[in-house]
Amino acid sequence: MADDFDDRGPRRVRCAELSGAAMAALLDGDLSKAGALTGVPLTAYFLTDRARWLWRYRLGQMAADPGRARWMVRQVLVGDGGLAVGHAGFHGPPDGTGTVEIGYSVAPAFRRRGYARSAVAELLRRAAAEPSVLTVRAAVAPDNRASLATIAGFGFAEVGEQWDEEDGRELLFEVPARPARKGGTA
Repeated sequence: MADDFDDRGPRRVRCAELSGAAMAALLDGDLSKAGALTGVPLTAYFLTDRARWLWRYRLGQMAADPGRARWMVRQVLVGDGGLAVGHAGFHGPPDGTGTVEIGYSVAPAFRRRGYARSAVAELLRRAAAEPSVLTVRAAVAPDNRASLATIAGFGFAEVGEQWDEEDGRELLFEVPARPARKGGTA
């Protein structure tokens, strides 16, 4: 099988939980401590202003409801050593209608290699394994061509739009958590 870092073949990722302690270390700018807590080296991408906003926001959510933690941020890891190329997760547990919203980001140095697509596939797999999840939502800025292309192959259908205080106008896309079974026999 091709190495996950070369320019051929599919990109395989695994997603590992990013703990609250690791997020707190990242908020403090301590990449070394965060790496020690996660067990993998993290890149400066985890210290950007945008990332720090996310860690602060997610830690606030987790403090308000510790049960949310397992739905939050995960590192997107590739290769045997677990190189962290980005982060992905859910905005929280399923809402009252069984909907979860996904979020994902890949460091610029690792974009256009299929890692975001693989991260979305992992999030969809995890959502499908949770009986309480019925629908997966993605909110994407209309001008974010990369994310629009990333979700396009997963059957997401546009269902509306919303205004996000942080990101502005977003298009909403949804897909059933589990594909409908087709009738008949094989």
